[in-house]
Amino acid sequence: MLKLLIALLVAYAGWRLWKDGFGGTKAKKRVVPREPSDAAAARRLLGVDRAADTATIRAAHRRLMAEAHPDRGGSAEEARALNAARDLLLGRAG
Repeated sequence: MLKLLIALLVAYAGWRLWKDGFGGTKAKKRVVPREPSDAAAARRLLGVDRAADTATIRAAHRRLMAEAHPDRGGSAEEARALNAARDLLLGRAG
């Protein structure tokens, strides 16, 4: 019975490590980016290269906004910078 309890505790501890990403429960400090002033800064912010097409830019924006959106724990400034980068690279007037 004791061996089963120990095995369950070890399994639970391993599951928690896996779930938390092996980083513990400490909150990671987020750096809020500025709105990009040129296309190179926008590409760096979105993490795309110079030859990125429209679909790649949109996918990178969607992936980053999943974490940066204010409704999901991000900040409005971070979301604004990502939107500005997307709009700049896609040539939208804003």
